[in-house]
Amino acid sequence: MRLHDTKVALVTGANRGIGYELVKQLALNDFKVILASRDPNKGEDAAQKLKESGLDVSFVRIDVDDQESIRQAAIAVDRKFGKIDVLINNAGMYGDENENFLTTAPSILEKTMSTNFFGAYYVIHFFIPLMEKHGYGRIINVSSDYGAMSQLSRQGAGAYKLSKLALNGLTRLAAAHVHGDIKINAVDPGWVSTDMGGPNAPRTPMQAAESILWLATIGPDGPNGGFFRDGKRSDW
Repeated sequence: MRLHDTKVALVTGANRGIGYELVKQLALNDFKVILASRDPNKGEDAAQKLKESGLDVSFVRIDVDDQESIRQAAIAVDRKFGKIDVLINNAGMYGDENENFLTTAPSILEKTMSTNFFGAYYVIHFFIPLMEKHGYGRIINVSSDYGAMSQLSRQGAGAYKLSKLALNGLTRLAAAHVHGDIKINAVDPGWVSTDMGGPNAPRTPMQAAESILWLATIGPDGPNGGFFRDGKRSDW
């Protein structure tokens, strides 16, 4: 199969948890997958583990808090593959838990917004030209039900909620500006048992991955600018 015929996907924050499972499942479905991680040692190890299972996985360093690393990664992907078909903004952080938002250190809000909102924005900014030159792409922003407007009337996790609300806004705004067969959607994977979600979470990374991956293969009549959970639209 020629490279041009093979779909190329990139997943950020993918050396563990949901991201790692997304890379694995995409590769099992015949994608060439680029595993992106800010830690080159952990990222290389994760990619190598999947390659040893016979999967077509490579590694690129992306620290979503570092614009230059994103720009360099986009250049490297363009040189190697000449395109990107699927982009999953999975990297994220959850730093404030149940603190009072009004007394939370401003640095926590700034760091959370930098990672969860601006990180996704810059990944889209630098990678979407690779989609536009071929008129095809699927961008999936991994959000949360905490990003729904209704959640803002409840206390707790204020920085995280605002960052995901902004990510949802970015999804809708960016989707309104794309042309050709390019789709941008947000997904709530639910509460997932990962390092971020903790051991008590009811959903596995595989269940979360399944709730996300259907958007990677939607056809030209598929949704654009939507917010989904398990394939069903969620309220903003």
